[in-house]
Amino acid sequence: MTDRSGTVEGVGAARTDVAPRTPGVALSWMTALLKAFTPWAVLIALWELAAASGWSGSVLFPPPSAFLSYAVESDFRVGFGAEAMPIPAAIVVSALRVLAGLAIGFAAAVATGILISASGAFADMVMPVVRGLAPIAPIAWIPLGIVLFGIGNPTAVFVVFMGVYFILTISTVASVRAVDQRLIKTARSFGASKSQVWTRVIFPAVLPQVFTMLRINFFAAWMAVLAAEMVGVKNGLGMMIILGREMFNTKLILLGMCMVGATGYLVDTLLVQIQRKILWWQPVQ
Repeated sequence: MTDRSGTVEGVGAARTDVAPRTPGVALSWMTALLKAFTPWAVLIALWELAAASGWSGSVLFPPPSAFLSYAVESDFRVGFGAEAMPIPAAIVVSALRVLAGLAIGFAAAVATGILISASGAFADMVMPVVRGLAPIAPIAWIPLGIVLFGIGNPTAVFVVFMGVYFILTISTVASVRAVDQRLIKTARSFGASKSQVWTRVIFPAVLPQVFTMLRINFFAAWMAVLAAEMVGVKNGLGMMIILGREMFNTKLILLGMCMVGATGYLVDTLLVQIQRKILWWQPVQ
């Protein structure tokens, strides 16, 4: 029913009675963890079952219980004598190298991409070089990194930087060109200056796609830094796998591979959380 003013009676009560129901934060986290770990639990269970039933391949591919117990027996250290490396330290070192290279590469690529988009002369000078160096695989930069920086952390960071910088620069340029012109015209019609258009319209529109490309290129950078640790750096998860190969220790090799996968997954999860905090208006895949 309606009153004389034409309003519908009871609408306000109906709106207050029906409140949106959202799952709790703890429940959503538990659901996400369950979805993430269920496939791995099934795979590990099948692996352990095959080894327990006498599978001959368990000699070369020992189950997780075997190489995890090996880590416990070795006090979570790999190596010999004073050069023995704690496994937690290897994980932290490898992750920090990747994060440092990604952060520097991301900042440099966004700045370069914006300069290319803002200046035609700068684009004519830089863009051909970027497009020519982008197809080079990150692992190919390892020998040059060793020559320039020697054996150490700078080489690993350099390899990660070179692995993401050129691709992210091209992605930034493409994202700037794809910005809806109606947004720019609307901002200018409200009196926005050129700098305000770049900082308030173009830059926020570019960040989501560039950050997504950063996550995609993270896996290539992660593999590159592991390769650098195998040949040019004397610690980290890559060195752990090489040590297992030299010792013909499949337990150590598989332990290193397990740590590589788990650390990469956690770093990617960290990038997702950063993306959600910085780009709160964009959905994260």
